[in-house]
Amino acid sequence: MGTATVVRVNWTAYATYLMLAIAVVLIPGPDFAVVVGNTISGGRSRGMWCAAGVASSNAIQGTAAVVGLGALIVRAQPVFQAIKWAGAAYLAYLGVRLLRAALRDRHELPDAPADQHAARRGWRQGFMSNITNPKVLVFYVAVLPQFLTPDAGALALALFAVSHASLSLTYLLTLTAVLHRVRRVLTRRLVRRCLAGATGAAMIGFGTRLALERQ
Repeated sequence: MGTATVVRVNWTAYATYLMLAIAVVLIPGPDFAVVVGNTISGGRSRGMWCAAGVASSNAIQGTAAVVGLGALIVRAQPVFQAIKWAGAAYLAYLGVRLLRAALRDRHELPDAPADQHAARRGWRQGFMSNITNPKVLVFYVAVLPQFLTPDAGALALALFAVSHASLSLTYLLTLTAVLHRVRRVLTRRLVRRCLAGATGAAMIGFGTRLALERQ
């Protein structure tokens, strides 16, 4: 007969971790900028798919941390640096695209239904912007374990990682819904172009900061 697996969690530490995770999620970063950019250019559906892409990446990085792969990546500096530079380049690429769209005033209608291609593009951008952000992996590998007891085990680590990913997804979906509610304002030409330009500049800024940061 098998023995039941016990998840050893210090619930006080877990509550403290949740407060930190909420603060981390609410700080505007690359995920925020990418979801806003997709919602502005492609509407609520594309923004939601973008948020789903971010969540998918969080799940993969959380799994990597649970099985120990995340720690190996963080310690292998050539791999870690390659991920960092790929993420910086991808954010800059997305930012330039948004800036060009703002200058040329070429956007999809924010309330237009997204086709499969637009949905895939939204998911891909959310996934790529998150999976190439090494700070997410560092959070799972270096910050998260500080709230665990030495005998916590992999299931407790998975619980903490899933909690962060769920908070991030909830926040990004709420952000998309809020942007959709004010779509009448967003469809105004000047507002749309200004938001796209500001979001594009923010993406380039996040990419530049990521490239210049030292691990």
